[in-house]
Amino acid sequence: MLKVSKIVSAAIIATTLVLGISNDPSPTLAQTCASKCGRRPLQFVPGQLVRIEVVNRTPRVLALQKSETSNSIAIQPKQTIIFQQVRLTEPNISLLFWDDTGRSLSASLQKINAATLRVELKPNWRQPGDRSVYMRDDGMINVL
Repeated sequence: MLKVSKIVSAAIIATTLVLGISNDPSPTLAQTCASKCGRRPLQFVPGQLVRIEVVNRTPRVLALQKSETSNSIAIQPKQTIIFQQVRLTEPNISLLFWDDTGRSLSASLQKINAATLRVELKPNWRQPGDRSVYMRDDGMINVL
């Protein structure tokens, strides 16, 4: 029993030494988001009037609907639809979009200037894809 205990102890120590050695001798340190957190999320000033441009970059006709209260509209391939002056203090605005054939889409957001948001809708081969752009009343923009 004593011999097995020594073998187990030696194996644990050897494993710790082997796994503890690395090709990169610098220690791993926690860093702030500013070091490698990706792109900053889009944000507008709360209450600001924002113009929204939606561009269809797919080869198919898509459906587009601003919040649940409006009717859907068709957006042709390469067409741009502009929603003039949307106030971001309205309770959280949603811009819904879909392809009637069921194919998934990808939404690419660009802040063109201080008061214009461009949403480019492109084909996406991964399911489920993007389905809406959510404009919060605090000015933050999310793709869902």
